[in-house]
Amino acid sequence: MVKDEQTLITSIYEPKTLSETMNDQQSYYETMYILRPDIAEDQVNNHIDKYNKLLGEFGGTILDSQMRGKRRLAYQIKKHREGIYVQLSHQGDGQHIFKIEKAMRISEDVIRYMTVKQEGPLPTPRPSTKSSPQANGKENPETKVESKEKQPVLSTDASTSGKDDTETNENGES
Repeated sequence: MVKDEQTLITSIYEPKTLSETMNDQQSYYETMYILRPDIAEDQVNNHIDKYNKLLGEFGGTILDSQMRGKRRLAYQIKKHREGIYVQLSHQGDGQHIFKIEKAMRISEDVIRYMTVKQEGPLPTPRPSTKSSPQANGKENPETKVESKEKQPVLSTDASTSGKDDTETNENGES
């Protein structure tokens, strides 16, 4: 009995190794893919739905799916300077990743994709913005007033003083 108590005490109070700590947390995957910028918004939604459905068919569980919007690329990809970014968080055994990436590779509308294994707490899905008034283009006038009040205003003295400093530096160095 003394031996059993001792192993119990050491297992409780001994620090865990890094691999044991990582095994305690759940792993999931994040796939970021970039769609062509000239696609209409309804087609973008069709692509998002298509890959979400494919992921479910291949044995994955969708945790979160977000359209990040159109952004400028760091370099040109397939003659495009911009792309529509979509982030897809999913969970599964890992076998579904090859299949969904193959579907993305075949599609001409996906110009880049990457899947990364994440470890840690599972992401919480964000609420859909389709029903919010801002998504429809209608903003509350009270929020507009508040946003204008909170923005810092530069005085004309502060904006011109920077020019005067650079001019005096250039003149002093000459």
